[in-house]
Amino acid sequence: MNKIAPQFGNSLQSFVRDEEGAQIVEYGLIIAVVSIALVLALKGLAGTGTGTPFGDFIARVTKCLTGTATCT
Repeated sequence: MNKIAPQFGNSLQSFVRDEEGAQIVEYGLIIAVVSIALVLALKGLAGTGTGTPFGDFIARVTKCLTGTATCT
């Protein structure tokens, strides 16, 4: 029983020192921010109106995400 507490302490210290998971989270956040910026930039280029292929795509995605229409 006396060996469990020190082993748990060592395991906890090892877990706290491990930084591999932090790198994965950072890469995920970078990808998310770049993706959002890309969509906003493309939306700005296409305009808010319909009639262009990308404008129509953005309108369909907006309707789908806001729940105002069915996703097709």
